Amino acid sequence: MDHRNRIVFQKPDLENLTRHRTVVDMHFHTRYSDGGSDVHEIAARARELGIGVAITDHNEIAGAVEISRCKNVLSIPGIEVTSSEGSHILIYFYDVKSLQKFYARDVRPFMGPSVMHSISLSMEEIIARAKGYRSLTIFAHPFSAAFTGVCNFYFPGKRLDAILQQADGVEAINASNLTKWNLRCALLAFNLNKAVTGGSDGHSLKHLGRTVTYAACRGSRRAFLDAVKQGRSKVVGKEIDLLRKVASNGVKLKSNLKNTPDLLEKNIRYGYTVINSKSKTLRERMRRHFHAKNKGVSVADR
Repeated sequence: MDHRNRIVFQKPDLENLTRHRTVVDMHFHTRYSDGGSDVHEIAARARELGIGVAITDHNEIAGAVEISRCKNVLSIPGIEVTSSEGSHILIYFYDVKSLQKFYARDVRPFMGPSVMHSISLSMEEIIARAKGYRSLTIFAHPFSAAFTGVCNFYFPGKRLDAILQQADGVEAINASNLTKWNLRCALLAFNLNKAVTGGSDGHSLKHLGRTVTYAACRGSRRAFLDAVKQGRSKVVGKEIDLLRKVASNGVKLKSNLKNTPDLLEKNIRYGYTVINSKSKTLRERMRRHFHAKNKGVSVADR
């Protein structure tokens, strides 16, 4: 794949882009998980902007199914699944029925107390199950806060290398992420040489279209997802400003109150993982240092 100019950090010129390209915000949330908007509001705003949208609620598909019935809006059936490790992965489907089957067979039976909890399947298991359908698997914000991105201490060394090869691509720009992390996500996309997507990860209507994925293709789900899979899509976007992020986090906080015990447990567990990982790294460095020092001494004594 030729990645030149495929990832651009700037505000999207939607008026110009939508004239000759199919443009989609590939990551958006509704009230069905931790978003602040109803589906009909999102559909109306997408029509105003002239773009498509993928509703990707956490472990929930009601919003994606609902928007698929809205007229004059290109919608990509999707879901953002939270693995047992707490990391997120975006999965897109070519048709709503496949999304519904995946949810019924491969998500709902493994759900926690609410949609904001992890399901009991590992990241590897989720990707493997998604491959049983016509789908597109994308690592959501692979570099991000703590354990929500796949590039974290839960997936060290060989395990992470193997996981990164299993999915179809990377979310290169997430408008709700920090710039420093998005830059690392973009670099990961280049290095993996896989599909790239971008989305606002919006929880408010004001966020819709802040980051988009676009391609020179017909305005259909199949044509668009084929373009992404074949490396013909491009991403353009910019991070949401700090004040809007604070407001967005307020919306998410209300939705996450019931999930507080689970989040606390995850953060504690992840903290132990980070400490243990860094301790192992430090011990290994010290071992190498003393080994090299002792080797140098023994050579000098000869």
